[in-house]
Amino acid sequence: MCVKIRKNKSNIEKCKKNNLCPVLMQKSLILHQFVIIVRKMGLTQIIAPFFGRRQKAFSAYATQPEAIQDEVLRKLVQKASATEWGKKYDYRNVRSYEDFQRVPVQTYDDIKEYVDRMRHGERDVLWPGEVKWYAKSSGTTNDKSKFIPVSQDGLKHVHYAGGRDSVAFYLQQNPQSRLFSGRALILGGSHAPNYNLKHSLVGDLSAILIENINPLVNLVRVPKKEIALLSDFEEKMEKIARSAMDKDVTNISGVPSWMLAVIKRVLELKGTDNLSEVWPNLEVFFHGGVAFSPYREQYKQIIRNENMHYMETYNASEGFFGIQNDPADPAMMLMIDYEVFYEFLPMDELDAPNPHIVPLAGVELGKNYAMLISTSCGLWRYLIGDTVKFTSKNPYKFVITGRTKHFINAFGEELMVDNAEQGLARACRETGAQIADYSAAPVFMDAEAKCRHQWLIEFAVMPDSLEKFAKVLDTTLQEINSDYEAKRYKNITLQMLEVVVARPNLFHDWLKGKGKLGGQHKVPRLSNTRDYIEEMLRLNA
Repeated sequence: MCVKIRKNKSNIEKCKKNNLCPVLMQKSLILHQFVIIVRKMGLTQIIAPFFGRRQKAFSAYATQPEAIQDEVLRKLVQKASATEWGKKYDYRNVRSYEDFQRVPVQTYDDIKEYVDRMRHGERDVLWPGEVKWYAKSSGTTNDKSKFIPVSQDGLKHVHYAGGRDSVAFYLQQNPQSRLFSGRALILGGSHAPNYNLKHSLVGDLSAILIENINPLVNLVRVPKKEIALLSDFEEKMEKIARSAMDKDVTNISGVPSWMLAVIKRVLELKGTDNLSEVWPNLEVFFHGGVAFSPYREQYKQIIRNENMHYMETYNASEGFFGIQNDPADPAMMLMIDYEVFYEFLPMDELDAPNPHIVPLAGVELGKNYAMLISTSCGLWRYLIGDTVKFTSKNPYKFVITGRTKHFINAFGEELMVDNAEQGLARACRETGAQIADYSAAPVFMDAEAKCRHQWLIEFAVMPDSLEKFAKVLDTTLQEINSDYEAKRYKNITLQMLEVVVARPNLFHDWLKGKGKLGGQHKVPRLSNTRDYIEEMLRLNA
């Protein structure tokens, strides 16, 4: 963009009278003219062209995805060849994917001793140099915490790359956007010192991202960093709501459940039930962390703006993996040119001694896979715990179907979170219900020797008939899951499912009791045991 700056003679004369040097006079005039241009054109129109090169690069995702991934693997192995891990698995002589397969599949338990040494300041262990930041994650709500290394390379070439590309995709879809004309409301967690090492932090990934973000971003985001990083979520929610409610917010980012809590407080403070009256220029919600479908109708009711957009992202503690690039398609684009190499383990072979693990080129459409990643944060063939299903290979697009540990297969029904979300969505549509939160688990045998699934659901809006809601949910699960249908046949193995209505704020109170409010913490949707649901039912009494 070329802009011709004309000198303002009257301003030059004023500068001369005040004995300002010519260089300072010229800079002052340029800045003055720039401000005028920004006001006329809008900041978004000025910034948007800088995303053009990246937008063009996305075309290679459809034409040469396997070659891109091969190059990612080559670079990762080369960078880590002199580390302790690289020497152990002879990375210097890795020439192909087949060579790389000498590295065994890793879970967190397999690498936690390496990570703990890194947290104590050891260098060149899983990744070159010293890693100073660690994302504290339990996946869902396990008592044991995981500390995922977040290297400087990982921040730049994985996590921040995902944030950049989310904006690039959005601007590509919405060229008339005024995204940067107002503020970005970004929710984050908190962090704390790591073993008292200087400049080393452990905490929610979102807090680490906020702590290390480019200072320029702080000019357009809300709230201030000191509020964003508060550890008490309820105090933080109140302060965020009060600091943001009178700002011109154009975009919001965060986990749908926690963002909804903040928005509801904003509405209370402003005395309205329509967020479009508070933030009339709000145009997009970049969301992730949990499935959006249970919250979609609630957001539509409080954001009454036909031009509002919702964009899903797959940003985990371990990396940034996917972005919804088409609002009409719920599947996300797999981001294949970050410093992440992907592999996929068929879910039906998860417990097999020698599963047939494949790289991107070997995946099949419509098949459930557990995802493995190798990244510039020092994770190698790491079983992340999420399950995905591909819907397209040109380019590679996928949906998240659940967790490797969070499904129900107590009777061979193999019920995944994706099935649950579809069933609940239809039950809500047909009964007028809205769901705030839910969890489900098997009842292995009741007093009458009957087995079933028990669903504990907190409704934002009650269904017109709880019996009908349960019936539609059960019927839908049978339609979309043949294994569930077979076990429900004539009630021989599984009885009709049971829906238990949770009291208001039950799940909030359960998470609060575990010290897991806010950030990326979430309720386990499906469990193969009754550990979680029994705790919740005791609180529901």
